[in-house]
Amino acid sequence: MTNAAAAQANDIRDIKPPIAIPNGWEWLWWTLGALAVLTLLLLAWRYLHKRMTHVPVEPPVPAHIRAKQKLEEALALISQPKEFCVLVSDTIRFYLEERFDFRAPERTTEEFLRELGETDLLVVEQKESLGKFLESCDLVKFAKYEPGENELRELHGSAVKLVEETKPREISNSQSKITNADGEACALPDEIANHKS
Repeated sequence: MTNAAAAQANDIRDIKPPIAIPNGWEWLWWTLGALAVLTLLLLAWRYLHKRMTHVPVEPPVPAHIRAKQKLEEALALISQPKEFCVLVSDTIRFYLEERFDFRAPERTTEEFLRELGETDLLVVEQKESLGKFLESCDLVKFAKYEPGENELRELHGSAVKLVEETKPREISNSQSKITNADGEACALPDEIANHKS
């Protein structure tokens, strides 16, 4: 028995360590972590790509400045009356279209002037001056009238004058005056001055 008792005594084993029971949610946490890392990498790539490819957008050139540039270019054609008048009249028509959102280039001069006469886009003197200008240009373009250089320069001058008179007004601080705490005259911007009156 002693052998049997000794064998039984040796049969006692140490406690087994705990067995890890697989958790059904462990794969979900690994997947979410991987997606978070991928999302951060994608956002970083898009940010860097955008910064590297970003081209600063230049503000558009205002209509009155573009018209003045075109009118300056027209002076190079002053020795060719028809081409000069085509460029000057087209410049004014496109300027008026862009400045006042008034469809000008596709209409005949008569249609254009009739429709312009029904609007309050220009004052009466400007409408009359524009009518004379366009009729003079039409004489050169369609009736083969050959004006002299002085007459062409007058046409050019009236076109420049029309652009100058109808360009958007810049905010001027000299329109209205008020006094500050020291009793000195101060200027109000046009919008505030017009709003007050």
